[in-house]
Amino acid sequence: MATNNKPKLVEIKPPKDIWVGSADAPVSLVEFGDYESEACAKAHEIVKKIMEDYEGRVKFNFRHFPLTQVHQRAQKAAEASVGAAQEGKFWEMHNLLFAHRRQLGSVSLREYAREAGAKDKNFLPKLVDSLYGWTVRNDLLEGLDKGIRDIPAFLINNEIYTGKVTYPGLSKAIDDALQSSKKKTTVKQRA
Repeated sequence: MATNNKPKLVEIKPPKDIWVGSADAPVSLVEFGDYESEACAKAHEIVKKIMEDYEGRVKFNFRHFPLTQVHQRAQKAAEASVGAAQEGKFWEMHNLLFAHRRQLGSVSLREYAREAGAKDKNFLPKLVDSLYGWTVRNDLLEGLDKGIRDIPAFLINNEIYTGKVTYPGLSKAIDDALQSSKKKTTVKQRA
């Protein structure tokens, strides 16, 4: 009797579907980043403040863009966040990875996943087998397609933000996006 040895296809929830903030917020903020990057860690703090200050008006999405030639552990850290996301724990893991960006070995990643609330007993084997590797690579390829070459990189309502990654810079760009979304709404209402 022949047994079916075909690998079971696993549905993986991709990072592009994981947002924080109000679903109907008029401004979408997307960051392409890397968990080992100091600049991304600084941007992480700015984004936290923006999400507080613009509550209900901005939704945020983090996409993976690991600079693997400089950051050897960024790829696995990104994969670990995708693993945690499968259990609805992406943001908890995301915050822990930035908090512990200097300790991103595989065993540490498993510990952070547990701390984030992930219960998968096969978390480490999945990480070692690179189950989420292509998911992370898809983010990277999409970023490259959009013209991103360095991180942190931000998109505001799908437009690449070219200013400095500072709170005043990003908040001004968000204010501008909020203004233009108000104008579009007013024009629609008049029509």
